Amino acid sequence: MKYDDASWHYEGNFPAEVPPENGATHIGMFLGWAIQRDLVGDLHRADEDTAFDLERIKNRHLRPRDFLLNWTDGKLSADDLNDEGNAFATSYYQERYLADWADLFPDNYRVDDSWENFDRVQAILDWRFDSWREGGEKTAVLAGQEQGSQEG
Repeated sequence: MKYDDASWHYEGNFPAEVPPENGATHIGMFLGWAIQRDLVGDLHRADEDTAFDLERIKNRHLRPRDFLLNWTDGKLSADDLNDEGNAFATSYYQERYLADWADLFPDNYRVDDSWENFDRVQAILDWRFDSWREGGEKTAVLAGQEQGSQEG
């Protein structure tokens, strides 16, 4: 499953004066948050180079958007997240994340890819994630995934 793709943004109704990589900023920040919270998939942990860059993000020596563009070709998919990360993304990403992003940054493609902005996004994602966990949504989604894998 693909949650988002930077090309969906910069190939669409995208401001001509904005660099195309800005279409990946919001995706990178979500993935960066997932990396910070150990919700990243085994795909990235298994490779020595990507694992090194995961640590660079955790230490804030590599911006998440750069990781996204370098290692996922600007796409956020199920392979990028672990089971819990996917359960949350399935519940939240397409339903609410882009709206939360627009509330934080009304001029959403002209957002500086900075750690200061990442901290603002991270605070909302932490709040949404905690609410999701407390609401029992995590259990329901994970149970559905397990049932689906047993049927296959």
